[in-house]
Amino acid sequence: MKSERGFTLIEILVAVAILAVALAATTRAAGVATDGARETRERLLATWAAENRIAELRARHVFPEAATSNFAAEEGGLALQVEETVSETPNPTLRRVDLAVADAADPARVLARLTGYVAQ
Repeated sequence: MKSERGFTLIEILVAVAILAVALAATTRAAGVATDGARETRERLLATWAAENRIAELRARHVFPEAATSNFAAEEGGLALQVEETVSETPNPTLRRVDLAVADAADPARVLARLTGYVAQ
């Protein structure tokens, strides 16, 4: 009789199991990378929205009253909720503007915080 060499069923199952684990790990890594890229994009857009608000106040020469206000904004197709807190400073010709920009879908999730100063 001629001896035939080949893979046994158990060897093939072990190889398939190893490939399945490797594929699952790769898929998980791709998912984590995608989530990280989305989070970075949202935080960048929120920061731009805050910077735009400070620039708008300065460009319009607005000297806001000390108060807290909320308003909606959109940046790059992302709906945002902005909380603006204006406070007085020791210098009466300057106002401090604190901005907290959150995801409009989840206002408790603050994406960016920015502090700026506006002159009279």
